[in-house]
Amino acid sequence: MCGVRQWHCAGTGSPERKRRALTGLVTNSGARLVLLQEACAGDVAAVRRSLGTSWHTAFRPYLARDATGRATPVHCAEAAQGEAGYAILAGYPLASLTSVPAQQPTVGVTRGILCATVEAPGIRVCDAHLSPAHSDAAHPGWDFRDDQLKALAATVPSRRTVYGGDLNVSPPGPRNPASWVWPAGPYIRQRECAQTSATSRAGRPTHASGHKLDYLFTGLERTRCTVRDLDASDHSALLMRVRTG
Repeated sequence: MCGVRQWHCAGTGSPERKRRALTGLVTNSGARLVLLQEACAGDVAAVRRSLGTSWHTAFRPYLARDATGRATPVHCAEAAQGEAGYAILAGYPLASLTSVPAQQPTVGVTRGILCATVEAPGIRVCDAHLSPAHSDAAHPGWDFRDDQLKALAATVPSRRTVYGGDLNVSPPGPRNPASWVWPAGPYIRQRECAQTSATSRAGRPTHASGHKLDYLFTGLERTRCTVRDLDASDHSALLMRVRTG
């Protein structure tokens, strides 16, 4: 949602525009489950209220860790927006909420992986926001994405899963020098939203930089995959339809 204005989000629209865009994913695009990154707690809560009592949310804040080890929540620009974090918005009850442990920067922003069971269709979902390269101020040469991707893929072994989010890495392939961070599982045991064959690693760009950084993997049958510019973020929305029956 690019709601953290200090993270190069100043030109991506007001909180009201972001709330309208998020609500529109449900009312106009038919989304029943939304994985969010760089969202503001107040915005997520306001959208949930507007959608009605059948909608549920789970939210985890980002933490900024300094050189002394002190961690404080990251806040959005306006007081009413509250803390910044990653979230799951669902038109079904959520159960068995779990934060998946994975290596994080020693000095910098702790992002994370949040999983939940969506009770009505009975699927496990995980929302991930991984650390970009050079995200540890104390150790800028360290890369955490390999450990984080392994932790993400390992937590969803069954077929009835959907996982993804902002993974802060391009698809594996000869043109991506960071391909080594990708573990076995994604693209093989679970297929990506836009994957057209066993060997395909293609996908439309999802970021303003022209790169694909956002992914949805599943063991369920996929019937549609689209990329939609919501005019409220530096990322586009990635929409996937699956058969849960």
